[in-house]
Amino acid sequence: MFQRYLPLLLCAAGLLAALTSANARAQTGTEVAALSGLSVVATSHAHGAQIYECRARADGQLTWVFREPVATLLEGSHTVGRHYAGPSWEMAEGGATIVGRLTERLPGAGTGNIPWLRLEVAERRGPGSGGRLEPVTVVLRVNTVGGVIEGPCPRAGAFRAVPYAADYVFLAPMNRS
Repeated sequence: MFQRYLPLLLCAAGLLAALTSANARAQTGTEVAALSGLSVVATSHAHGAQIYECRARADGQLTWVFREPVATLLEGSHTVGRHYAGPSWEMAEGGATIVGRLTERLPGAGTGNIPWLRLEVAERRGPGSGGRLEPVTVVLRVNTVGGVIEGPCPRAGAFRAVPYAADYVFLAPMNRS
């Protein structure tokens, strides 16, 4: 089912890259689809929660601070991995894990949706070869729903989990050997 939306997702991912690049320029549909030399390795839909912690700011006011994501990665109705603090993505098959570093951000669609993100792979853990994520250099978080916390903090140290869903697109260079 997800494959049916892949062209739209690729276009959205390209738009994310185009809109947030430091030297953004007008791009044709072909350039957007090419994603600047990247190809899709895997796509997963995530269901989970964004975890927030209530902390005191320097002025003593309590505020919610993002702590970590916790999500299940799905392809169709099959669980294929998990997403957690780092941010990290771990695939069930082979156990390979990648850790990302935020490079770009776009607002989510609507006030209650977390931002779309572009992350560069900063670290690899687990099996050194054969894992699905081995060639991945970029991860996009797109099509976000929910995850934004609302309301006051009750007390320092309190936690709240806010449900969210998103699509994660794992990309690798087209000309890899």
